[in-house]
Amino acid sequence: MLVAEYIKKLLAVEEYAFSMNELLRETGKGKTAILRELARLIEKDEVFNLRQGFYLILTPRYSSLGKLPISLYIHKLFDYLGRRYYLGFYSAAKAYGASHQQAQRDYVMTQAPKLLDIQKSAIDIRFLTTSAWPEKNILSKKSDAGIYHISSPALTMADLVHYQNKLGGLNRMLSTIEELLEDVTQNDLNDLLGWYSQNATLQRLGFLISEVDPENSLCDSIFEHLEKQKTYPVLLQPDTRQKPGAVDNKWKVDTNLQLESDL
Repeated sequence: MLVAEYIKKLLAVEEYAFSMNELLRETGKGKTAILRELARLIEKDEVFNLRQGFYLILTPRYSSLGKLPISLYIHKLFDYLGRRYYLGFYSAAKAYGASHQQAQRDYVMTQAPKLLDIQKSAIDIRFLTTSAWPEKNILSKKSDAGIYHISSPALTMADLVHYQNKLGGLNRMLSTIEELLEDVTQNDLNDLLGWYSQNATLQRLGFLISEVDPENSLCDSIFEHLEKQKTYPVLLQPDTRQKPGAVDNKWKVDTNLQLESDL
């Protein structure tokens, strides 16, 4: 079977990615012959080599963009890598319609060790890593190519706040958090509070919610949870060169940053 014929079979069942291992198994050809066929398809912008041994199919709908929506291939990519993942941060916010900043970059949370970021042509994927994998708050969402994993709105907010210094700072994400609040349910937040161990992040998140939406009942749930924990003063924006000073709010958050939302 020709590589192009196998690609047609994949597209017929709404699959937009494949691996070299698949081609070796399904075409009955050797690696050298397959690579020659792939080179021609890549030259015609019909196939894109995302990373070693893994390829994307660029249909006419997406070939002019030079990229596919990540939801069409992220699950198959991580199945190929044998790693857990979820689409998170601004990419998750965008999926919930809460991305005020329309970022061209995709953000994915993975298990350690860290994967190298991918920046090829129009594709820009940033991988962040956690050693404490979430027990809950990872949802399955449906795309044309099947399911993929995504952080819930509550986990998305917590991740944004926790990784703020790697994501452009709180002011960049404040409007996104404001919009995400509309999608957070009490059950979603309760699930998060049941396993999430980063109290400093919860203090910052509770403080931010109380600033942007003082009447939001989610604040009460976070504060009640924190009252049962050991908490200490924290900086709103973490800074290794600075220690928290006097705090004048119940969240014990030293506001070392002037908040400015662009909503």
